[in-house]
Amino acid sequence: MDFQLSDDQRALRSGMRDLLGAVFDRDRMRAAVERGGGVGRGGGVGRDRGVDRGLWRELGAAGFFALRLPEEAGGVGLGLPEAVLLFEEAGRALLPGPLVATHLAAGLVKGAAEGEAVVTVAEGGGRPVADLGGADAVLVGGGAGAVAGERLEVLTGEGLEAFVAGAVPVRSMDPLTPLHRAMGLAGASEAYPGALRREGALLSAAEQLGSAARTTEMAVQHAGAREQFGSLIGSFQAVKHLCADMLARTEPARSAVYAAAVTGDPVEIAAAKLLADEAAVRNARDCLQIHGGMGFTWEADVHLHLKRAWLRTARWLTAAEAEEILAADLGPVRPLYGGSAALG
Repeated sequence: MDFQLSDDQRALRSGMRDLLGAVFDRDRMRAAVERGGGVGRGGGVGRDRGVDRGLWRELGAAGFFALRLPEEAGGVGLGLPEAVLLFEEAGRALLPGPLVATHLAAGLVKGAAEGEAVVTVAEGGGRPVADLGGADAVLVGGGAGAVAGERLEVLTGEGLEAFVAGAVPVRSMDPLTPLHRAMGLAGASEAYPGALRREGALLSAAEQLGSAARTTEMAVQHAGAREQFGSLIGSFQAVKHLCADMLARTEPARSAVYAAAVTGDPVEIAAAKLLADEAAVRNARDCLQIHGGMGFTWEADVHLHLKRAWLRTARWLTAAEAEEILAADLGPVRPLYGGSAALG
Protein backbone atom coordinates (compact mmCIF):
# COMPACT_ATOMS: atom_id res chain seq x y z
CA MET A 1 0.00 0.00 0.00
CA ASP A 2 1.41 3.40 -1.04
CA PHE A 3 1.18 6.08 1.64
CA GLN A 4 3.17 8.68 -0.29
CA LEU A 5 1.39 11.89 -1.18
CA SER A 6 -0.06 11.95 -4.67
CA ASP A 7 0.92 14.61 -7.20
CA ASP A 8 -2.45 16.31 -6.65
CA GLN A 9 -1.93 16.37 -2.89
CA ARG A 10 1.54 17.82 -3.26
CA ALA A 11 0.19 20.49 -5.60
CA LEU A 12 -2.59 21.28 -3.11
CA ARG A 13 -0.10 21.73 -0.28
CA SER A 14 2.24 23.81 -2.43
CA GLY A 15 -0.62 25.99 -3.62
CA MET A 16 -1.75 26.69 -0.06
CA ARG A 17 1.80 27.58 0.98
CA ASP A 18 2.05 30.01 -1.93
CA LEU A 19 -1.34 31.54 -1.08
CA LEU A 20 -0.45 32.05 2.57
CA GLY A 21 2.89 33.53 1.54
CA ALA A 22 0.97 36.09 -0.49
CA VAL A 23 -1.91 36.96 1.85
CA PHE A 24 -0.32 36.36 5.26
CA ASP A 25 3.41 36.88 4.99
CA ARG A 26 5.62 37.70 7.94
CA ASP A 27 5.06 41.46 7.66
CA ARG A 28 1.30 41.03 7.86
CA MET A 29 1.63 38.54 10.68
CA ARG A 30 3.84 40.86 12.71
CA ALA A 31 1.50 43.78 12.05
CA ALA A 32 -1.35 41.72 13.49
CA VAL A 33 0.81 40.85 16.51
CA GLU A 34 1.68 44.48 17.15
CA ARG A 35 -1.93 45.63 17.11
CA GLY A 36 -2.87 42.69 19.31
CA GLY A 37 -5.80 41.44 17.30
CA GLY A 38 -7.53 41.24 13.97
CA VAL A 39 -10.05 43.18 11.93
CA GLY A 40 -13.62 42.88 13.11
CA ARG A 41 -16.95 43.06 11.35
CA GLY A 42 -16.82 46.78 10.82
CA GLY A 43 -13.22 46.78 9.59
CA GLY A 44 -11.86 48.45 12.72
CA VAL A 45 -8.91 47.19 14.65
CA GLY A 46 -9.32 45.91 18.19
CA ARG A 47 -7.86 43.46 20.64
CA ASP A 48 -10.95 41.24 20.65
CA ARG A 49 -12.74 42.38 17.51
CA GLY A 50 -12.15 39.16 15.58
CA VAL A 51 -10.20 37.86 12.64
CA ASP A 52 -9.17 39.65 9.46
CA ARG A 53 -12.31 39.44 7.31
CA GLY A 54 -10.43 40.00 4.09
CA LEU A 55 -8.07 37.13 4.90
CA TRP A 56 -11.04 34.94 5.84
CA ARG A 57 -12.68 35.59 2.46
CA GLU A 58 -9.40 34.81 0.68
CA LEU A 59 -9.32 31.46 2.45
CA GLY A 60 -12.95 30.85 1.58
CA ALA A 61 -12.37 31.64 -2.09
CA ALA A 62 -9.46 29.17 -2.11
CA GLY A 63 -11.72 26.40 -0.78
CA PHE A 64 -10.07 26.16 2.61
CA PHE A 65 -13.34 25.87 4.52
CA ALA A 66 -15.39 24.08 1.83
CA LEU A 67 -12.68 21.55 1.05
CA ARG A 68 -14.63 18.54 2.32
CA LEU A 69 -18.11 19.60 1.24
CA PRO A 70 -19.51 17.62 -1.72
CA GLU A 71 -19.19 19.33 -5.08
CA GLU A 72 -22.96 19.44 -5.46
CA ALA A 73 -23.07 21.49 -2.24
CA GLY A 74 -20.54 23.97 -3.58
CA GLY A 75 -17.52 22.32 -2.03
CA VAL A 76 -14.32 20.79 -3.38
CA GLY A 77 -15.25 17.20 -2.57
CA LEU A 78 -11.97 16.14 -0.97
CA GLY A 79 -11.37 14.39 2.36
CA LEU A 80 -9.51 14.48 5.66
CA PRO A 81 -6.12 13.55 4.15
CA GLU A 82 -6.25 16.70 2.02
CA ALA A 83 -7.62 18.81 4.88
CA VAL A 84 -4.69 17.98 7.16
CA LEU A 85 -2.28 19.18 4.44
CA LEU A 86 -3.95 22.59 4.39
CA PHE A 87 -4.06 22.85 8.17
CA GLU A 88 -0.41 21.85 8.36
CA GLU A 89 0.41 24.84 6.17
CA ALA A 90 -1.79 27.06 8.34
CA GLY A 91 0.20 25.94 11.38
CA ARG A 92 3.49 26.74 9.65
CA ALA A 93 2.30 30.26 8.89
CA LEU A 94 0.85 30.90 12.38
CA LEU A 95 -2.45 31.71 10.65
CA PRO A 96 -4.79 33.10 13.34
CA GLY A 97 -8.50 32.65 13.89
CA PRO A 98 -10.93 29.77 14.53
CA LEU A 99 -9.91 27.88 11.42
CA VAL A 100 -10.92 24.43 12.67
CA ALA A 101 -14.36 25.45 13.91
CA THR A 102 -15.19 27.36 10.71
CA HIS A 103 -14.02 24.43 8.59
CA LEU A 104 -16.21 22.03 10.58
CA ALA A 105 -19.15 24.46 10.35
CA ALA A 106 -19.09 24.54 6.53
CA GLY A 107 -22.48 23.28 5.46
CA LEU A 108 -23.91 23.85 8.96
CA VAL A 109 -23.60 27.63 9.29
CA LYS A 110 -24.54 29.91 6.42
CA GLY A 111 -21.50 31.63 4.94
CA ALA A 112 -18.90 29.47 6.72
CA ALA A 113 -17.92 27.56 3.57
CA GLU A 114 -17.35 30.80 1.63
CA GLY A 115 -15.41 32.54 4.39
CA GLU A 116 -18.20 35.06 4.88
CA ALA A 117 -18.92 33.82 8.40
CA VAL A 118 -16.48 33.29 11.27
CA VAL A 119 -17.44 30.39 13.52
CA THR A 120 -15.84 29.57 16.86
CA VAL A 121 -16.49 26.83 19.40
CA ALA A 122 -17.37 26.72 23.09
CA GLU A 123 -15.98 23.41 24.31
CA GLY A 124 -17.21 23.60 27.88
CA GLY A 125 -15.33 22.04 30.77
CA GLY A 126 -14.15 25.47 31.90
CA ARG A 127 -12.12 26.05 28.74
CA PRO A 128 -12.02 29.60 27.36
CA VAL A 129 -13.60 30.46 24.01
CA ALA A 130 -11.22 31.77 21.36
CA ASP A 131 -11.99 34.56 18.87
CA LEU A 132 -15.43 35.24 20.30
CA GLY A 133 -15.48 38.99 19.75
CA GLY A 134 -15.91 38.87 15.97
CA ALA A 135 -17.66 35.52 15.58
CA ASP A 136 -20.89 35.19 13.59
CA ALA A 137 -21.77 31.87 15.21
CA VAL A 138 -20.67 29.67 18.10
CA LEU A 139 -20.81 25.90 18.17
CA VAL A 140 -21.71 24.76 21.68
CA GLY A 141 -21.00 21.12 22.40
CA GLY A 142 -23.32 19.17 24.67
CA GLY A 143 -26.20 21.51 23.89
CA ALA A 144 -29.84 20.59 23.64
CA GLY A 145 -29.83 20.59 19.86
CA ALA A 146 -28.84 17.85 17.46
CA VAL A 147 -26.91 18.87 14.35
CA ALA A 148 -25.40 16.35 11.96
CA GLY A 149 -26.05 13.60 14.48
CA GLU A 150 -24.13 15.39 17.24
CA ARG A 151 -25.29 16.91 20.52
CA LEU A 152 -24.54 20.37 19.26
CA GLU A 153 -26.14 23.79 19.43
CA VAL A 154 -25.38 26.57 16.96
CA LEU A 155 -25.70 30.05 18.47
CA THR A 156 -26.47 32.93 16.12
CA GLY A 157 -28.46 36.16 16.28
CA GLU A 158 -29.92 37.03 19.67
CA GLY A 159 -28.65 33.82 21.21
CA LEU A 160 -25.11 34.71 20.16
CA GLU A 161 -25.47 38.28 21.44
CA ALA A 162 -26.60 37.03 24.84
CA PHE A 163 -23.76 34.53 24.93
CA VAL A 164 -21.16 37.21 24.10
CA ALA A 165 -22.67 39.62 26.64
CA GLY A 166 -22.20 37.06 29.39
CA ALA A 167 -18.59 36.27 28.45
CA VAL A 168 -15.63 37.81 30.26
CA PRO A 169 -12.32 38.58 28.49
CA VAL A 170 -9.32 36.74 29.93
CA ARG A 171 -5.63 37.21 29.33
CA SER A 172 -4.26 35.17 26.45
CA MET A 173 -0.62 34.19 26.14
CA ASP A 174 -0.98 34.32 22.33
CA PRO A 175 -1.37 37.89 21.04
CA LEU A 176 -3.25 36.57 17.98
CA THR A 177 -5.80 34.51 19.94
CA PRO A 178 -8.14 36.59 22.12
CA LEU A 179 -9.92 34.52 24.78
CA HIS A 180 -13.18 34.82 26.72
CA ARG A 181 -14.48 32.88 29.67
CA ALA A 182 -18.10 31.98 28.93
CA MET A 183 -20.33 31.96 31.97
CA GLY A 184 -22.47 28.87 32.54
CA LEU A 185 -20.25 26.50 30.56
CA ALA A 186 -17.94 25.35 33.35
CA GLY A 187 -19.92 22.18 33.92
CA ALA A 188 -21.06 21.61 30.37
CA SER A 189 -20.37 18.40 28.52
CA GLU A 190 -17.27 18.25 26.40
CA ALA A 191 -17.79 19.42 22.86
CA TYR A 192 -18.26 16.90 20.09
CA PRO A 193 -18.38 13.47 21.71
CA GLY A 194 -18.56 12.07 18.18
CA ALA A 195 -16.99 12.57 14.78
CA LEU A 196 -16.89 16.37 14.77
CA ARG A 197 -14.77 16.54 17.91
CA ARG A 198 -12.42 13.87 16.61
CA GLU A 199 -12.03 15.71 13.33
CA GLY A 200 -11.38 18.93 15.22
CA ALA A 201 -8.65 17.22 17.23
CA LEU A 202 -7.04 15.86 14.07
CA LEU A 203 -7.05 19.21 12.28
CA SER A 204 -5.60 20.86 15.38
CA ALA A 205 -2.89 18.17 15.39
CA ALA A 206 -2.13 19.04 11.78
CA GLU A 207 -1.63 22.69 12.78
CA GLN A 208 0.73 21.55 15.54
CA LEU A 209 2.62 19.44 13.01
CA GLY A 210 3.09 22.45 10.75
CA SER A 211 4.39 24.53 13.65
CA ALA A 212 6.79 21.76 14.70
CA ALA A 213 8.17 21.50 11.17
CA ARG A 214 8.57 25.25 10.88
CA THR A 215 10.44 25.65 14.18
CA THR A 216 12.75 22.82 13.12
CA GLU A 217 13.55 24.72 9.93
CA MET A 218 14.06 27.95 11.87
CA ALA A 219 16.48 26.24 14.26
CA VAL A 220 18.51 24.66 11.46
CA GLN A 221 18.68 27.92 9.52
CA HIS A 222 19.85 29.85 12.58
CA ALA A 223 22.41 27.16 13.51
CA GLY A 224 23.81 27.34 9.97
CA ALA A 225 24.20 31.11 10.04
CA ARG A 226 25.07 32.09 13.61
CA GLU A 227 28.78 32.09 14.55
CA GLN A 228 30.20 31.80 18.04
CA PHE A 229 33.83 31.32 19.06
CA GLY A 230 34.79 31.53 15.41
CA SER A 231 32.57 28.65 14.31
CA LEU A 232 29.00 28.13 13.21
CA ILE A 233 26.97 27.01 16.20
CA GLY A 234 25.55 24.22 14.04
CA SER A 235 28.98 22.55 14.27
CA PHE A 236 28.64 22.14 18.03
CA GLN A 237 27.49 18.68 19.08
CA ALA A 238 24.93 19.94 21.61
CA VAL A 239 23.20 22.04 18.92
CA LYS A 240 23.32 19.14 16.46
CA HIS A 241 21.57 16.91 18.99
CA LEU A 242 18.83 19.48 19.60
CA CYS A 243 18.15 19.79 15.87
CA ALA A 244 18.17 16.01 15.44
CA ASP A 245 15.75 15.61 18.34
CA MET A 246 13.40 18.15 16.75
CA LEU A 247 13.33 16.20 13.49
CA ALA A 248 12.90 12.93 15.40
CA ARG A 249 9.77 14.34 17.03
CA THR A 250 8.34 15.92 13.89
CA GLU A 251 8.47 12.95 11.54
CA PRO A 252 6.70 10.40 13.81
CA ALA A 253 4.05 13.05 14.44
CA ARG A 254 3.69 13.53 10.70
CA SER A 255 3.24 9.79 10.15
CA ALA A 256 0.66 9.61 12.94
CA VAL A 257 -1.34 12.60 11.65
CA TYR A 258 -1.34 11.40 8.04
CA ALA A 259 -2.29 7.85 9.04
CA ALA A 260 -5.13 9.04 11.28
CA ALA A 261 -6.44 11.18 8.43
CA VAL A 262 -6.64 8.07 6.24
CA THR A 263 -8.26 5.77 8.79
CA GLY A 264 -10.31 8.23 10.85
CA ASP A 265 -9.85 5.87 13.78
CA PRO A 266 -10.50 7.59 17.16
CA VAL A 267 -7.55 5.89 18.83
CA GLU A 268 -5.17 6.87 16.04
CA ILE A 269 -6.47 10.43 16.16
CA ALA A 270 -5.79 10.53 19.92
CA ALA A 271 -2.25 9.28 19.32
CA ALA A 272 -1.72 11.82 16.54
CA LYS A 273 -2.87 14.72 18.73
CA LEU A 274 -0.64 13.55 21.59
CA LEU A 275 2.46 13.27 19.37
CA ALA A 276 1.80 16.50 17.49
CA ASP A 277 1.23 18.48 20.69
CA GLU A 278 4.50 17.22 22.13
CA ALA A 279 6.40 17.94 18.91
CA ALA A 280 5.04 21.48 18.60
CA VAL A 281 5.74 22.49 22.19
CA ARG A 282 9.12 20.81 22.64
CA ASN A 283 10.37 21.87 19.20
CA ALA A 284 9.48 25.48 19.89
CA ARG A 285 11.31 25.29 23.21
CA ASP A 286 14.41 23.77 21.58
CA CYS A 287 14.25 26.31 18.76
CA LEU A 288 14.21 29.07 21.34
CA GLN A 289 17.19 27.48 23.08
CA ILE A 290 19.16 27.36 19.82
CA HIS A 291 18.38 31.01 19.14
CA GLY A 292 19.83 31.90 22.54
CA GLY A 293 19.16 35.34 23.96
CA MET A 294 17.53 36.68 20.80
CA GLY A 295 14.99 33.86 20.92
CA PHE A 296 13.43 35.45 24.00
CA THR A 297 12.94 38.83 22.33
CA TRP A 298 9.61 40.16 21.10
CA GLU A 299 11.03 40.70 17.61
CA ALA A 300 11.77 37.00 17.10
CA ASP A 301 8.97 34.70 15.95
CA VAL A 302 9.97 31.71 18.05
CA HIS A 303 7.93 32.71 21.10
CA LEU A 304 4.80 33.04 18.92
CA HIS A 305 5.05 29.40 17.87
CA LEU A 306 5.57 28.34 21.48
CA LYS A 307 2.59 30.30 22.77
CA ARG A 308 0.27 29.09 20.02
CA ALA A 309 1.42 25.50 20.58
CA TRP A 310 0.67 25.80 24.30
CA LEU A 311 -2.84 27.03 23.55
CA ARG A 312 -3.57 24.24 21.07
CA THR A 313 -2.62 21.55 23.59
CA ALA A 314 -5.76 22.51 25.52
CA ARG A 315 -8.05 22.54 22.49
CA TRP A 316 -10.31 19.77 21.19
CA LEU A 317 -8.42 16.93 22.90
CA THR A 318 -5.99 17.41 25.77
CA ALA A 319 -3.06 15.14 26.54
CA ALA A 320 -4.90 13.63 29.51
CA GLU A 321 -7.98 12.90 27.38
CA ALA A 322 -5.88 11.38 24.61
CA GLU A 323 -4.04 9.19 27.10
CA GLU A 324 -7.36 7.96 28.51
CA ILE A 325 -8.52 6.99 25.01
CA LEU A 326 -5.28 5.13 24.34
CA ALA A 327 -5.39 3.39 27.72
CA ALA A 328 -9.01 2.32 27.23
CA ASP A 329 -8.07 0.79 23.89
CA LEU A 330 -5.62 -1.52 25.65
CA GLY A 331 -8.52 -3.40 27.22
CA PRO A 332 -8.92 -4.64 30.80
CA VAL A 333 -5.82 -5.26 32.88
CA ARG A 334 -5.19 -8.95 33.51
CA PRO A 335 -2.69 -10.52 35.92
CA LEU A 336 0.48 -11.74 34.28
CA TYR A 337 0.25 -15.15 35.99
CA GLY A 338 -2.74 -17.23 36.89
CA GLY A 339 -3.35 -19.43 39.90
CA SER A 340 -2.97 -18.83 43.62
CA ALA A 341 0.68 -17.88 43.27
CA ALA A 342 -0.33 -14.70 41.48
CA LEU A 343 -2.32 -13.63 44.54
CA GLY A 344 0.41 -13.77 47.02
